[in-house]
Amino acid sequence: MLQVFATIKGINAASGLFLKGDLLYIIGDNSSFLYEYHLKDKRLNHFPLLGNPSPLENIPKADKPDFESVALYENSLYVLGSGSTPKRNRMIEYRLDTRAVILHDLTTLYAAMKSAHAIADEDLNIEGAIFTGSHWYLFNRGNGSGGKNGIFILKGADLSVAKNADFIGVKLPKENKVFVSFTDAILYENKIYFIAAAEDTTSTYNDGKILGSYIGNLDLVTLKLKTFKKIAEHQKFEGLAFLGKKGAQLEFLICEDSDAETARAIIYKVLL
Repeated sequence: MLQVFATIKGINAASGLFLKGDLLYIIGDNSSFLYEYHLKDKRLNHFPLLGNPSPLENIPKADKPDFESVALYENSLYVLGSGSTPKRNRMIEYRLDTRAVILHDLTTLYAAMKSAHAIADEDLNIEGAIFTGSHWYLFNRGNGSGGKNGIFILKGADLSVAKNADFIGVKLPKENKVFVSFTDAILYENKIYFIAAAEDTTSTYNDGKILGSYIGNLDLVTLKLKTFKKIAEHQKFEGLAFLGKKGAQLEFLICEDSDAETARAIIYKVLL
């Protein structure tokens, strides 16, 4: 079911993907670069998102911005930190036409989201983002002790000035008594497609043993689970992008975060 689509040297801990034409954009959770990979000539560009003199790659765990989500709207890419520590509350708006970088601070918003929905600091872990132009959908990975797997829904275009959000809990099946939780999501033809993992940990900070990874979809209006399929036993996938349609099947790209110190990203193709 999984096929290797590309192996890209020079990227560590890939955590988010977006495909636009012949360009594959990649973020890493321990990097402050946006990577632009040209599929035709296999060329990799690096664009700094946080500016010098801050570290750019292999940032220590306690200091990393933990960029986990990337979303496209019109000509801007939005790269979001997970919110799982105070240093992970930034959103970067990257203009594809001018390569301008705009920094947004989501500290106030993340704090309001936690307060409004009784979510402890250690249970916030934003792993996916969808922006429609009028609404944001932020996917919280429920791998913390509170098990808060679900979707924050915010009205308005400017996420950095949003004041509140609805939260809809989404319970996914268990694997070996461990709940499966979101690791990324995208929107295609009014359906939410997501990847998720079962990880044997109750911490959004410390990694655990991977018990399985999955792909599925939710109805955009009801957020009810429609499809759910296991795609790997022990790999953790943290980035999802739409590739194309092949007959009745949809093709997606996913990236693996192996939590290893190897500067290599393996991109897989998966059919649903």
